[in-house]
Amino acid sequence: MSFDNDEVRDEYPDGTVRLRNPNIELMDQDILYHLALGSGSHDLVEMFGDVKFVCMGGTPKRMKEFAYHIMEEIGHKLPCGTTLLDISQYSYRYSMYKVGPVLCVSHGMGIPSVGILLHEVIKLMYHARAKDPIFFRIGTCGGIGLEGGQVVISEEAVDGALNGYLDLLVLGKSVKRPSKLDRRLVKELKALSDSDDPYDTVSGKTMCTYDFYEGQGRIDGAFCDFSETDKLEYLERIHKAGVINIEMESLSFAALTHHAGIKAAIVCVTLLDRLKGDQVCAPKEVLDEWQQRPTKLVCRYIKKYLQMKGRISFDGHGSMCVKSPRRFKLVQQESENYD
Repeated sequence: MSFDNDEVRDEYPDGTVRLRNPNIELMDQDILYHLALGSGSHDLVEMFGDVKFVCMGGTPKRMKEFAYHIMEEIGHKLPCGTTLLDISQYSYRYSMYKVGPVLCVSHGMGIPSVGILLHEVIKLMYHARAKDPIFFRIGTCGGIGLEGGQVVISEEAVDGALNGYLDLLVLGKSVKRPSKLDRRLVKELKALSDSDDPYDTVSGKTMCTYDFYEGQGRIDGAFCDFSETDKLEYLERIHKAGVINIEMESLSFAALTHHAGIKAAIVCVTLLDRLKGDQVCAPKEVLDEWQQRPTKLVCRYIKKYLQMKGRISFDGHGSMCVKSPRRFKLVQQESENYD
C-alpha cells in the first residue's frame, strides 16, 4: 500500500486544511457550537494538531466502543487512573473522543446531522492545523443484492434519483456539490480484506436518502402509497445501475469532504438484503458482531498506516486545553443554547 493520493487536494502546501470561507479569519472567536469548542477558548493546535484520522459513526456508544478498539489496536495508553474523555460533553449533540492521532466522533442520523458536524470538524482541523487528515464514516446500511453481514466500501454516493451530487438550497438557489470519494483509498481499504474473514468486502455505489421509510422504498412506515411490486422494480433498477447499498449520510459526507479537499471513505456493513425484505430480523448478538466488521477494516488501515510511518505507540489521552476560562464559559453557554 502506498497511501498516495491521486486527486488534487484543496489544501495549503504543508498539508493543512484550507477553508472556503474568508469570514472565519475576521471573527473574534469561531465557536463550534455543536462541539462545545472555540478557537479563542481552547488551544486547538495543542489538542488536535496531531490528528491524522477522523472516524465518524452514528451513535455516541458506537464511537466510544470504536475509541477503545482503536486504542488497543495502536497500543495507545491512558495515564493511570484516567479514562477516555468525551471532549464535546457540554454540547449534548455529539460525542468526541481522541485516541492519539485518531478522533472518534458520533454524527447522529441523516444528512442534516452529519452535515452540521462536518462543517465544524472541518473548521476544527483548520484551526488545529492538522496535516492531511483522512476522514472515515463507519456505519450500517441496507444491502441491495447483498445478504446481511457484508462489508461495503462506497465508490461514490448518489441520491434516490441516482444523481452524484448533494443539492443544497443556499440563499434560495440550488447549489450542487459533487459527492465524490477517494478512489485510491477505496482500493487500499479493499486490499486489506482478509481471506479468513467470514464475509465479503465489496465496493460499489451507495444510495443516500433523506428518509428511512418512504425514501428507501420501505412498505412498513406510517405512510405507503406504492405497492410491493413498485418497490422491487425500483430496487432492481438502482441495483442494475450499480447501487449495492442504501443509507442516510453518504451524500453529505462525500460532498462536504470532497468540497473541502479532504481524503475520505465510507465503510458500512449490511444488515439485510432489501430485495428480500424491509425489517432487520437478525438476533442482537449477530448484529453486534456484524457492526464490528467495518471497524476492523478501518482499524487495519490506521494500524498499517502508522506502522509504515513508524508511529504505533502513543502516550497521554485527549484532554482539554483551555487557554481562556472566560471564553470557555461563553462557549459552554452558547453550546447549551443549542440543546
